Amino acid sequence: MATVLELPIVPTPLPANWTPPAASSKSASPLVERRLLPAGQAYLAHVRRAVHNLSFEEHDKHTEEERKRLEALNGTGAGSEDDLGVGDEEETDDILTLDPKEWKKQDHYAVLGLSHLRYKATPEQIKIAHRKKVLKHHPDKKAGVAGDSNDDAFFKCIQKAFEVLTNPERRRQFDSVDPFYDIFETDVPTASQVTKAKDPSKFFFQTFGPVFEREARFSRKQPVPLLGSVNDPKEVVEGFYDFWYNFDSWRSFEYLDKEVNEGSDNRDDKRYTEKKNKTERARRKKEDTARLRGIVDVALGVDPRIKRIRQEEKEAREAKKKGKGQVNGQNAKQKAEEDKRKAEEEAKRKEEEEKVARAEAKKAKAAAANAAKKARRQQRVAEDGSEQAA
Repeated sequence: MATVLELPIVPTPLPANWTPPAASSKSASPLVERRLLPAGQAYLAHVRRAVHNLSFEEHDKHTEEERKRLEALNGTGAGSEDDLGVGDEEETDDILTLDPKEWKKQDHYAVLGLSHLRYKATPEQIKIAHRKKVLKHHPDKKAGVAGDSNDDAFFKCIQKAFEVLTNPERRRQFDSVDPFYDIFETDVPTASQVTKAKDPSKFFFQTFGPVFEREARFSRKQPVPLLGSVNDPKEVVEGFYDFWYNFDSWRSFEYLDKEVNEGSDNRDDKRYTEKKNKTERARRKKEDTARLRGIVDVALGVDPRIKRIRQEEKEAREAKKKGKGQVNGQNAKQKAEEDKRKAEEEAKRKEEEEKVARAEAKKAKAAAANAAKKARRQQRVAEDGSEQAA
């Protein structure tokens, strides 16, 4: 049973120098009657309760059910697919003790609990993760709690991470130099590692596949052809290496620019810093292009598909050469037969020509003999006529 305690309340005495305030000489403003229009969420809730004859508990229950229904319909609730694991990663001491002044060195994805998604995180997932972090680390919630002296600083890191990742240009700049992938860029298999592996073909696809998948995120052209499989035809393999040797990367290095000294209004300093940043960006871009070209060169040199294609082309050339030799033998035989046929036809033609020539000569000889015979006959007739005249 509850116990009621009555405590005597004794007001403090007035100060000795206290005097009552003087009456004001100003008159109060006259009363004005105004008409108030009912509005707002509280009034609407009152109307719903009155119209449907609901108690406060029944109204609150109905409102909660409606909210859950809308969240399920729009997919924005805490149980939606995009919310699974978003912003719930473990917060290490290194993350919680970040200095907001060194925001360029922080991993923005890790700060928001998106390390497992990184550049694949959608804008909606970033918003959900940010909302969770704000609800957990807002300074107003941590005020007066022991052991949370740095929570205000971490909250600033959360806000900076959200600011960077929700700006498409700044997020692309950060993704270009994401510190999470620094170790992977140097961990590329060498040609000797592939050739000395127990199963070089399997080792090649297991090690180079993730490398090209990571680099594909920088491509302006989409979709990007990935490494594929060992049985890819020649056209697919040639298309893959043609794409990567002409890789068009959007990767930039503005995120690593040195900032102009705070408070400096010297234009020469600003121009010098901007010029130096531009030179450094060009140098890093050139080095990155050379690095990617080196990866493609190594992959091309140890790609088992290239060896298979070259072997197939060699066998095709040999088969063609062998077939050509057989064709040449057949062609020689056919040529000999053709030459023999032509020779026979030529001999036959000459024989026909000679036969015709002999016939013509015999005919000409007979014609000449007949002409001579006729001439002699005419001569004798002439001689007989002359004798008779004498």
